[in-house]
Order: sequence, then C-alpha cells, then structure tokens
Amino acid sequence: MPAPLATVETDLKPDPRQNQLLAALPPAEWDRWSSQLELIDLPLGKVLHESGASMSYVYFPTSAIVSLLYVLEDGASAEIAVVGFEGVVGISIMMGGGTTPTRAVVQSAGKGYRLRAEAMKGEFDRSGPVMHLMLRFIQALITQMSQTAVCNRHHTLDQQLCRWLLLSLDRMYGVELVMTQELISNMLGVRREGVTEAALKLQNTGLIKYARGHITVLDRAGLESRTCECYQVVKNEYDRLLPDLQAT
Repeated sequence: MPAPLATVETDLKPDPRQNQLLAALPPAEWDRWSSQLELIDLPLGKVLHESGASMSYVYFPTSAIVSLLYVLEDGASAEIAVVGFEGVVGISIMMGGGTTPTRAVVQSAGKGYRLRAEAMKGEFDRSGPVMHLMLRFIQALITQMSQTAVCNRHHTLDQQLCRWLLLSLDRMYGVELVMTQELISNMLGVRREGVTEAALKLQNTGLIKYARGHITVLDRAGLESRTCECYQVVKNEYDRLLPDLQAT
C-alpha cells in the first residue's frame, strides 16, 4: 500500500463515548467496559489487522476512519467498507471466526479505543444488550459491503467517489480528509488517472477542494445530488438499525 503523506489532528478531547456504539451502552455494561477500554492513536496507514491473522482486539474509532480492504494475491486491493465513530472494527471476533480475509487500514488519522477480544467474547456469551447492539451494527455493515459491490459494478467512478466521500464524512468530525489520489485509487480499486479525472470534475464544479492530499468538501448537498442511490441505501440502513438510542 502507498505510504501516507500526512495525518489529521483533531481538537476533540478524547472520550470513549465519541464512538456511537460505546455511547449506546447501558450503565451496567458501561461500568464493565470503561476500565478495559484503551485509548490509542490511529495514524494514517496503520494496519489494525491483516488478512487471515488472528485478532487480539476490537477497535472503536472516535476521530479516525478505518478502511476494510480485500487484498488479492498480487497485492492489489479494493475497499469493501469504511468504519468510523459509528462502529467497531473486528466483527469476526464477535461472529466466532477469529480471522477474516480482509485487511483493516486507517484511512483518516485520529484516535480510538481498543478492547481485548476476550472481553468482547464474554459480552456475547452474556447474550445481553451488547450482543444485540453489535449484531445490528454488523447487519448495517453487511449492507454497506453489499452496496459497495453493486456500486463498483454498475456506477461511474464519479458517482463512486461521491459515495465514498459522503460515507467518510458521515463517520468523522469536520469536512476535510487527508488522502492522496494514489491512496484513493487503492481504496476504490481503480487507476490513479481515473481518480485524478473524477476529483478534478468535482473540484471544477465547486463541490470539493483538493490540494496536496487535502480534500475539503465545499458543497455536501451537491455531492448528494451527484452520487448514485447506493449512498442513501447505506445511510438509511444505518439510521434504521442504529438510532440514537441506548442499547436494550
């Protein structure tokens, strides 16, 4: 994977409940978890887990965004989903698999919290609120993965880039991403020249500003009108499954 050129710093004071899943924990579960959560830096390009490797932790981003990539034998990769402050990285631990064929890489730097795999497995064994909350997130994540596959097959690169930008914005604080065109092309599984052309189109119409690896969204409504249906399908499912309510 290409080396990242920069990182994003956040002015937010770290707090586990900046992650929406952690914020949804009922008091009893929060009391069990709060002392076990470990604050960590998530720099751009950091690999949280490799394809096929055993996982020791699950990760709850707060100000970072993590990309889930499927990696081919020749090293080529394509993004299948993004996870930010709405979710958790490491669902194979919860599903009993222990490993996954995907790689998890930080695509926008920030912070997050990690929890040992044994603690997460213990919560699932309780079959309580945490299990039901995480299963709803997993269903939403599967929708995102499925829609990404459909989008990459049937929609233009211009539409895919808009979808990708909007999904990233929904999972972070602020309107600026630090991301080179080479890294975007790696995420979308397309040639760098195609990303350059698509990004220039968006910049020329005043939707984004791109300079030296910094992408600033200037007109979110314009991006929404330009993207395909896939973004709204994913957003609707997340809103339906993960409302702003405490887990029960």
